[in-house]
Order: sequence, then structure tokens, then C-alpha cells
Amino acid sequence: MESKTEPENSGSGDGASASDASADVRRPVSLEDEAALDAFVADADAAVVEFYTDGCGICASMEPVLGNVARELDLAVATVNPRDDPPLVERFDVRSVPLFVLFVDGEPVARRAEGFIPGDDLSEWIEDNVA
Repeated sequence: MESKTEPENSGSGDGASASDASADVRRPVSLEDEAALDAFVADADAAVVEFYTDGCGICASMEPVLGNVARELDLAVATVNPRDDPPLVERFDVRSVPLFVLFVDGEPVARRAEGFIPGDDLSEWIEDNVA
């Protein structure tokens, strides 16, 4: 089976430069570990992080939805694979993926793990929990 998301996700540096920094906020940023996650949420008033695993089709299908929500709400969004950093599994009690955690002022304020979430539902959930 071919992965349809691989070309988009591989080579995050492809086509992106320092001049595209503002565009990075509008698409999911791939985080490597717990330290990168902490730095990412500390730099944003509000941010959504998707916890995913490789091979999760629903997780992959959420990436464009996250990008659209980021543009709509002018929100920082990121993805992180907790299997790459096991302390994240324990810290955020990851039991299923995709798991979405909403951070406000660097602190987790809401979480949602219900499989695929349509963009309108995700936007409404974010707006309800940021206000």
C-alpha cells in the first residue's frame, strides 16, 4: 500500500524557507519530542497538538483538517508521535490516537480523542475552550 501523505510530510524543509515562517503557523508543525512540544506551546497564546502514530490512517487524514483550522482560527498547530518519546504517553495519558490537546498559555486545557473530527467540530471545540 502506498502512503498518500508521505510526500507532503517527508522533507518538511522542501520548499520552506525562513521567508515562509508565517506559513508554518498555518500548517501542522512536526514536533520531535517533549522538549519541542513544551517550547512550541510556550510560544503560542493557544495551540492544538495532535498526538499520532505512524500507520494511523485517521491520524494522517486529520493533518489537512488541522491546517484548515489553523488558517481559519489563526492558531498554532502541531503533531507529535508519542512513541518517539515515551514520557509523553504517560504525561498526557495517551490511550488512543489521534488525541488532540488544546493548550492555552502553555497549559493543557482540553483534550479530545474521538477518531476523525470534522473541521467545523474541531474549530467549535477550540473556540469553546479558548474563551
